[in-house]
Amino acid sequence: MAYSDHFKLADDMILHLDSVIAGITDPFISSRYVGFISVAAVTVYELAIKEIFIDFAENKNKVFGIYARSHFGRINGRIKKQIIEEEYVKRFGDKYFRKYKTNLQKEETAYLRSHRVSIVSSYNNIITWRNEFAHDGTIPTTVTYSEVVKSYHTGKKLIDCIAMTMKR
Repeated sequence: MAYSDHFKLADDMILHLDSVIAGITDPFISSRYVGFISVAAVTVYELAIKEIFIDFAENKNKVFGIYARSHFGRINGRIKKQIIEEEYVKRFGDKYFRKYKTNLQKEETAYLRSHRVSIVSSYNNIITWRNEFAHDGTIPTTVTYSEVVKSYHTGKKLIDCIAMTMKR
């Protein structure tokens, strides 16, 4: 399965909620959906990241693939940007770490120029909002439904950078 196929789970939910939210005139009510979107986003991010690293390892070597499947099967929400860099990409070697940093910087710069939005900030925000909702039971009060959806879609670009990096 392609890593991007995992996004369909959240994309379909957002597509449905877009039609529901369109009929809600009270911003307070529509903001209640922020937590659900952030949880769905982090879930599909995690699935996609696992898929990328496992596919990479399996394409390198069958035994390496078995190890990666076991290792990445236990990441359970450990997908903050710093963890991805230091505990995942960097362990594949300096070559991949430098390639990832270069890919991310190029994408970040291009996206900032064209959309005036940061890929890294969007990704980090989704993780933060999900943690606030899932662990603290709070809904971020300064975030709207449309902002969380936009951040989710923008944050996927960071995962695309991981996928671009983890190729032979």
